[in-house]
Amino acid sequence: MKNLLLIICCSCFTLCKAQSLQSLDTVKTYGDYENIYLRKLNSDSLVSSFVIFIKKEVKAHKHVTHSEHVYFLDGTGEMSIGEKKFSVKKGDMIFVPKNTFHSLKVTSSTPVKVLSVQAPLFDGKDRVMAE
Repeated sequence: MKNLLLIICCSCFTLCKAQSLQSLDTVKTYGDYENIYLRKLNSDSLVSSFVIFIKKEVKAHKHVTHSEHVYFLDGTGEMSIGEKKFSVKKGDMIFVPKNTFHSLKVTSSTPVKVLSVQAPLFDGKDRVMAE
């Protein structure tokens, strides 16, 4: 009985600790940054989430082993995914399939702020820059 109680307590603690609540409106930059500021929110072996602030651009690149959802929280820009180009603004969501070149050029006077959700885990090793 003691062991069962211990297992239940440990499981509840793990489940409570693993869940989190984050208001994306409160995510801010710290200090000055030249172009891109990245703030990691959460990750495990299956997924990573970040809030990213972009002042100028994200140069064309692809991720060989993972896909990405980009949700625009603030600002405007021109985004390219493969051969397609989109005007993007607050409230838009873009899906970038794995192994697809993509880029962003900021068109607003304020930085673009996005929520980036990448699966599986993003560790930066599969990023390939366009030439």
